[in-house]
Amino acid sequence: MRQLRDNQGCYVCGTSNPSGLGVIFHVDNESRTIQGRFTPSPAYQGFEGIIHGGILSTLLDEAMVKLAFSLGIPAVSVEITVSFKSPAAPGDELTITGRLNQEHRRLIEAEAKIKHNAVLIAEAKGKLLKV
Repeated sequence: MRQLRDNQGCYVCGTSNPSGLGVIFHVDNESRTIQGRFTPSPAYQGFEGIIHGGILSTLLDEAMVKLAFSLGIPAVSVEITVSFKSPAAPGDELTITGRLNQEHRRLIEAEAKIKHNAVLIAEAKGKLLKV
């Protein structure tokens, strides 16, 4: 497998990707958690007034993988299960959080959530493969 390198071209958080979402994440090394914010425009909606589930899934995936990478654990997603709880609308400020739950020899179990204010929008459980 290829070595994982951050060239700032990531669709979600890359500062060199003009087509990307531009999410800035903050990692807490001590608690092994991550948090970011994203306010989607109407360009990210599926049905009128509802942010596309693929965008929400992408944000959840990024929170888990970026957290592992930021903690010095290069890993890629091998499984992600997303549950949608409430719709998000264009203009909603979304808070994305993630954490690593268990670390095995080659596998990491992680989770992530998206909230708007106190409302849970979506959550994910993921398995990451260390590379």
